[in-house]
Amino acid sequence: MPDVIVNKAIYCDGVRQTISGDISDAVTDARGRGDCFLWIGLHEPTQEEFDLITGEVSLHPLAVEDAIHAHQRPKLERYGDTLFIVLKPLLYMEETSDIEVGEINLFLGRDFVISVRHGQANPLGGVRRRIESDAGLLAAGPAGVLYAICDEVVDTYSRVSHEIEGDLIALEHRVFSGEHTDVTADIYSLKREVLEFRTAQDPLIPVLEEIVRGRVELCTANREQFRDVLDHLLRVDARIDEYNELLTSVLNAHLALVGREQSAAAMQQNADMRKISSWAALVAVPTMIAGIYGMNFDYMPELHWLLGYPFSLGVMVVAALIVHRLLRKSGWL
Repeated sequence: MPDVIVNKAIYCDGVRQTISGDISDAVTDARGRGDCFLWIGLHEPTQEEFDLITGEVSLHPLAVEDAIHAHQRPKLERYGDTLFIVLKPLLYMEETSDIEVGEINLFLGRDFVISVRHGQANPLGGVRRRIESDAGLLAAGPAGVLYAICDEVVDTYSRVSHEIEGDLIALEHRVFSGEHTDVTADIYSLKREVLEFRTAQDPLIPVLEEIVRGRVELCTANREQFRDVLDHLLRVDARIDEYNELLTSVLNAHLALVGREQSAAAMQQNADMRKISSWAALVAVPTMIAGIYGMNFDYMPELHWLLGYPFSLGVMVVAALIVHRLLRKSGWL
């Protein structure tokens, strides 16, 4: 079998039996005994690779197409006696504070589970170990596998939501610390991560509600376990809604602070311009008088009067003092 099959086993009487031969033999063996079920795990299979499985287990072609191409919303669909369930696990990237959204497609029948995983978010390894150490989950068969996977995915949601809370607290500190740094892009980035979180998590609520209400026959025996998962998911959902509202408030507060700083800068700029204009007016008066004297025509006072220059200089000073007083009185200086 190709490497696309990352795990395969038969579980009988609470014991794992590794499949060493063909899948067809394993399917025949599992279906020949009423207390066994088969679990095959695939990672991003192609159509040709998936055909090796569908040749032994009858699956609806529309569900197979969804599982191969991925990019589905969380959902639960029935195709005869087979359930097709899509889950969206999350992976928080510490280096970039980004959220990576994976996808798990599950085919569940009475005696088989086929899981198709896309992306790097992979909670299934831990789920297998948990199931293999829990006789109760193994006794529940495929429904127990579905419960364990849903429980692990929702627990991952809870852990990622705490990481988002930490990022939100850090953003709030940057906004109100007075560092005068523009965090608008960071706020929008975190809001986008919250949106991706909600896109993965919100559609799972009606899926679990349908199971809890007893509308999925395969899972009626362990509805209480799914009710517990739904309760955890609803708490995460409420928490994410709070974070989204807080991010909106933080963004509004940041924009208000930026607007206040820009207004203060504009007011200071206006004050500076008034001072510059005032000093220009003070210089303009003596400049005008000096300019007239610079014409040097015959009847200028300094040519026939000894005190002509001192008088003209005095006029400049008096005129400048008058302008200065007027500007001070008007508040420009």
